[in-house]
Amino acid sequence: MTYLSMIFFQIVAPILVLLVIGAALQRKFQFNLKAMSHLITYCFMPVTVLLNIYETTIEMSVLGQVAIFILLLIGSQMLLSHFIAKILGLNRMESAVFKNSVVLINSGNYGIPVAQMIFATQPIGVAIQVILVIFQNITTYTYGLYNLISATKSGIEILKDFIKMPILHALLLGVILNVLNFDIPQTIRIPLDHISDGFVAVALITLGAQLSQIEIKTMLNKTILISCFTRLIVGPSVALLIIYILGLDGVVAQSLLIASSFPTSRNSSSLALEYDIESNTAAQTVLFSTIVSCLTVTFVIYLSTMLFG
Repeated sequence: MTYLSMIFFQIVAPILVLLVIGAALQRKFQFNLKAMSHLITYCFMPVTVLLNIYETTIEMSVLGQVAIFILLLIGSQMLLSHFIAKILGLNRMESAVFKNSVVLINSGNYGIPVAQMIFATQPIGVAIQVILVIFQNITTYTYGLYNLISATKSGIEILKDFIKMPILHALLLGVILNVLNFDIPQTIRIPLDHISDGFVAVALITLGAQLSQIEIKTMLNKTILISCFTRLIVGPSVALLIIYILGLDGVVAQSLLIASSFPTSRNSSSLALEYDIESNTAAQTVLFSTIVSCLTVTFVIYLSTMLFG
C-alpha cells in the first residue's frame, strides 16, 4: 500500500464512512437536524475546543504567524472570489453565494476531526485548527452575513450573535485555565473527556445527515464546478505560497496547509437558506465540494507530510 493510499484509507475514508452512516440513518429515522446541530454547537465543539486549548502551549510568535497566515489566506480568497464572480457575470445573489462558498471553509465538523486524526500526538496541530475555526466563525458572521444581509438583521444584532457563540467562550476559558495552570478536578475532567471523545463521530454523522437532504441532480453546473475548483485546488495552492513567503515550517506549516484544503462550510448553505438567496445552489456546492474533498484533502495531507512532516 502506498503512503498516499494509506492516508486515504486511514484518515479520509473513515470520515467518508461516518458521512455515509449519517446519511443512511437520516434517510431511515429523519432526525431533528436542528437539535443535533445545537448539540454540536453548544456541547461537543466547545468542550473539544476548551480541552485542546487547555492542553496546548503555543508560543506568542507562533500564534502571530498563524494569525497573519489566516488573514492573508482569507483576504486572498475574498479578492479572488470577487474577481471570478465578475468574470462569470453572476448576478448579485449568485455572486454572494459563490463568494461565500469559496471563502467559508468547513473548519469545524470536518476540519477538527481531520486534525485530531492527523495530529493525535501533536496537540499544537489541533490547536491551530481550533484557532482557524474561530477566525472562520468571525468571517462567517461578518463577511458571510454582509454578502447576504437583509433588513431582518442589523450590524448590532450580528455582533450580539457572535458574542454569544459558545466556541468563543470555550476558547477564552481554555486560555485562562492554561495560563493559570489550573488543574481541572477529575469529577469534571472525566465527563469533559467523554464529550470530547465523541465529537468526531457525532459531528461527521450529523454532517452526513445534513448532506443527505441535498438534491444531486442539478449539482454539476459551471458555477458549482468553478467554486469547488477554487476552494479545493486554488485555495491550498495560495496557502502554500503564503507559507513559503512567511517562512513557516514543521507542524505549523503542515497544519495550516491541510486546514486550507477543507471543503465549503455548511454555514454558507445555512446562511443562504436563512435569507432565501440561491439556497439550492449553496447546498449543492457544499455537497459536491465535500465529496470531491475526499480526493483533494488526501493529496494535500500527503503533500504536507512530504514538504513539512
